[in-house]
Amino acid sequence: MKILIIDDEISIVEFLKKSLNAHFFLVESATDGERGAFLARTGGYDLILLDYALPKMSGVEVLEEIRKEKNHIPVIMLTVKSEIEDKQKAFNLGVDDYITKPFLFDELLLRIKALLKRPQKIKEIITRLGDLTFNVTAKCFRRGGVELYLTRREYCLLEYLLRRQNEVVSRGEILENVWDYNADPFSNSIETHINSLRRKLNQNNKKDLIHTFSGRGYKLALRKTR
Repeated sequence: MKILIIDDEISIVEFLKKSLNAHFFLVESATDGERGAFLARTGGYDLILLDYALPKMSGVEVLEEIRKEKNHIPVIMLTVKSEIEDKQKAFNLGVDDYITKPFLFDELLLRIKALLKRPQKIKEIITRLGDLTFNVTAKCFRRGGVELYLTRREYCLLEYLLRRQNEVVSRGEILENVWDYNADPFSNSIETHINSLRRKLNQNNKKDLIHTFSGRGYKLALRKTR
């Protein structure tokens, strides 16, 4: 599952990314409403965490733009604004839930899971690349029909590469979206996990799907083309 955080408080974004990654969510972020609205329209997210007060566009303006496009993605307003008038405006525009800061992460996680379990939101989506399939609902990877048993980090890395399939993804993008903010950019952790994923994906002499582009990054694709 992929979550978008639109919040200009970097400390909150860092905390949420790290905490949500630990629960197998892919997380991307924007620090202003204009960028957040663009990502919400184009990023294919499963849920959005949205601050009320943002630079360039306010949270309610972002929400209004999302709903005008008939986009029913679940949105949780996460904000310090606690006045009933603010809550009423947000709910009238179509927000799904409203949590005031400071908040307990465990409570936020419960509300995220509750929204994602709504019957009308559940979709049996299968993403595939050749004989590699990812069941989004079951959170299960298979290759040639055989389930792959992955560590948490391998799972998040493979999901990110699959979402970006046929694109060269840089180490910096992987660090930002799969690792946390405290990751050492000079360690070989990414390379180690890429090699481990390759071994698991290529069992029984399967064709290599992860391609390395020296100085540029990695690409998940059926063939290595530039």
